[in-house]
Amino acid sequence: MNVYFSFDTEVWCNDWSALDARFPSSFERYCRGRSKHGDYALPKTLEILNRYQLVGVFFVEPLFSARFGREHLRAITDLIAAAGQDIQLHVHAEWTDEIRPALLDDVSRKRQHLTLYSEDEQATLLAHARGLLEAATGRRINAFRAGSFAANRDTYRALRRCGIHVDSSLNAMNDFAGGSLGDLSHHSPCRIVEGVAVYPVTVFTDGLGRLRPSQVGACGFAELRVAMLQAQARGEQHFVIVSHNFEMLKPGSSQPDWVVVRRFDQLCQFLAANRDLFQVGPYPETAVQPLPADHPRLSVPWLPTVARVAAQLRRRIG
Repeated sequence: MNVYFSFDTEVWCNDWSALDARFPSSFERYCRGRSKHGDYALPKTLEILNRYQLVGVFFVEPLFSARFGREHLRAITDLIAAAGQDIQLHVHAEWTDEIRPALLDDVSRKRQHLTLYSEDEQATLLAHARGLLEAATGRRINAFRAGSFAANRDTYRALRRCGIHVDSSLNAMNDFAGGSLGDLSHHSPCRIVEGVAVYPVTVFTDGLGRLRPSQVGACGFAELRVAMLQAQARGEQHFVIVSHNFEMLKPGSSQPDWVVVRRFDQLCQFLAANRDLFQVGPYPETAVQPLPADHPRLSVPWLPTVARVAAQLRRRIG
């Protein structure tokens, strides 16, 4: 089974006021996450992946650099490229009205999601963002994930216009498509428009009966292990895991979140120890094979979920 270990890689300043004053410290946190324990943002993420000889997919958001300077984007992409990891495109449309000169005619307000833009506007944003990222990396970009998993049919038409043939924006937990995608399960590989292969984020039912995305910060290691083994035993070909460049940090801090650090290390160790079952690497551009319409959703028993909830409670109390 192909496992796509994806990392949404982005920089935020916490709010949109006083951006210039906030940016230097925010960039340091999101890029490096420096503390007395080490740099637990990108550097530690890359170190752990390389320790276990795994190749992740880093969806890098470049529009912030059109506001603050391309050297900051290069600092991020150089770290990832030096570690031998895959770099692809991530776009948060919230940056659009911060860019000068303006890319679009209408930048009078902040529109958070790509789904709030027309197909032509999305194509303009995607082409500009792709150009920034390809200039920073010297690499061809062929895969995409929308910020906040906000994609609609116009997004896929825009991707095709821009020559991007792989997408991993669909997430059953974040559906901003406004019904434009039709009757999709959001858990099966598909083609929404011809020429773009779509690999949704893997979602499973946890031991409490709730849907949960396969995200490092949102699931216990045991839950992810059970879900992957179940998917592999069923003969499924694709499993998409999500993380972020800042996911091993405590919220609003550069201090490591040791619960997530251990979880990430355990997951990488597990994938490395089971290379006969799981192939971890970049997304392919080849044709996708959808799951049958009646294919049951992955389901995790109660014990791994209870273990995750207990760990979360211990973290909050501690």
